[in-house]
Amino acid sequence: MNEVTEMTESTDTLCVDDVDDLFPHNWILHHPMYLRMQSLDVDDGAQVHAAFLVYMDLTEVRHWKDVSSLKCPELQVVLLEGREKEGAPMQSILPLPVHQYLNHKSVRTVLGRGFPVLLCVVASDSTLVYQRMTDGFVTPDPPAGQIQDHGRRQHRKRHQQH
Repeated sequence: MNEVTEMTESTDTLCVDDVDDLFPHNWILHHPMYLRMQSLDVDDGAQVHAAFLVYMDLTEVRHWKDVSSLKCPELQVVLLEGREKEGAPMQSILPLPVHQYLNHKSVRTVLGRGFPVLLCVVASDSTLVYQRMTDGFVTPDPPAGQIQDHGRRQHRKRHQQH
């Protein structure tokens, strides 16, 4: 009976403080890539946070290769670079919080780097929306499959002015 008591007494149990040490509440603040992005000395903390969320999506969810971060001094933002898959061309990714404005000069700066560009808008709930950016207009591909007009346009009512 003494052996059981001694084993119970010597068994370590986790308390709340130990769990916090193992799984810190703000684990993002300790992530090596987040720390690297912070060291790029970009003034906008929201943009750095957005860049990290996009980095995590690209690497952990979409399994992009060779994803890295760099500072764009002209725009004072963190840019990401990476490949969609092994052997694919390098792409630039511009992560922006939804509240941050983008002007023509900013677009030209990123496009001028020579890589295809993805704009990624990050909403306050961490929703990510990607949009491919191009230098000039690109004609869209035609829709796949047959397109049938069911005559819906003929049945629309027009607003009558009185």
